Amino acid sequence: MPLARRLTLVDAVAIGLGSMIGAGVFAVWSPALGVAGSGILIALAIAALVAFCNATSSAQLAAVHPVAGGTYAYARAEIGPWSGFIAGWCFVIGKIASCAAMAMTFAAYAAPESWRTPVAVLAVAALATVNCFGVTRTALLTRILVVLSLLGLAAVAASGLAAAPQASPAPLPDATAYGVLQGAGLLFFAFAGYARIATMGEEVIDPVRTIPRAIVLALGGAVVVYVLVAVAVMLTLGADAVGSAHPLADVAEAAGWSWAGPVVRIAAATASLGALLALITGIGRTTLAMAREADLPRFLAVVDERWQVPQRAEVAVALIVIGIVLVADLRGAIGFSSFGVLLYYLIANAAALRQGADVRRYPKALQVIGAIGCLVLVSTLPALASLIGTGVVLAGIGYRMLRLRLVVR
Repeated sequence: MPLARRLTLVDAVAIGLGSMIGAGVFAVWSPALGVAGSGILIALAIAALVAFCNATSSAQLAAVHPVAGGTYAYARAEIGPWSGFIAGWCFVIGKIASCAAMAMTFAAYAAPESWRTPVAVLAVAALATVNCFGVTRTALLTRILVVLSLLGLAAVAASGLAAAPQASPAPLPDATAYGVLQGAGLLFFAFAGYARIATMGEEVIDPVRTIPRAIVLALGGAVVVYVLVAVAVMLTLGADAVGSAHPLADVAEAAGWSWAGPVVRIAAATASLGALLALITGIGRTTLAMAREADLPRFLAVVDERWQVPQRAEVAVALIVIGIVLVADLRGAIGFSSFGVLLYYLIANAAALRQGADVRRYPKALQVIGAIGCLVLVSTLPALASLIGTGVVLAGIGYRMLRLRLVVR
């Protein structure tokens, strides 16, 4: 049964912004500043450039292949089944780690330290339930969460920039080339929300026009927000932001806007919930597409007849995310997520590069830059995240090889 086309341009942009804003602003600054130091804005620019190149590849592919599954479906069509499988597998594992990171971020801002793990688990379970009862409810809730988040971020930027002339932030460590690139790799985690739009190609109204426009609008909006917040953090906190569980709340307090602290915490919690909601939705659709091709168990390919959503896939994703929340930490989740997502976009750029001139919307140079950028950034990620990521990718390849051998027999 096909999925229902109900999402408008505004819905798609809201889902993309909900993913990016929640992920980047409230989760990634502390680890990124820790490695990039005074070069954080350069790292942000590199991450944004790679993300833009990847976004154009996704938009070009989505316009030709407006179906659920994102690069999993695109690479299968443009390159072959194996490249599609690796892309889909990298997306699923990377974004499941993103879900765990968002649940942890929500709990860090919304709950006392001793309650953070159970609160994160409850958030995953609650939002997975929302997804199981229709994508239009998901889009409406995401739009509300994005508006609330942007209001809180406006307070952060205003307080930080207003206090900057009188502030004496702790100096950030000097930037190194490797540190800047690793910071860019971690910051890339924050830009991956536009993938949620591409993976919902089967549910968007007029996808040939809507998906490319939504990707560019969502990414552009996220870049503006990130730059403002990065400047506010640097000018008010500096090195004190490294290691903080809630750096944006610290910005408001350092600026003397004590009333804004609770507002920022609420904004952080709502942004994280918005990201988590959109992420679970995107992973469920890629899982559905992979299960339809038997690259994941076909049990997950069932679409509920009443609500027209892949409920089994949604529940399976939620259970795995809850397991990660129980055993992992935030930095590890971010590094692992970036590893999977960068490989996913490497394949997306390769697939877009193979498309003919009759469907080309962007120069090939953007796809080449995107592919090289993905390779460079993934090679600079923390070693542990890369090792674990490599092991999980190889495990997925082994699963598919075994399944194909059993089918042949």
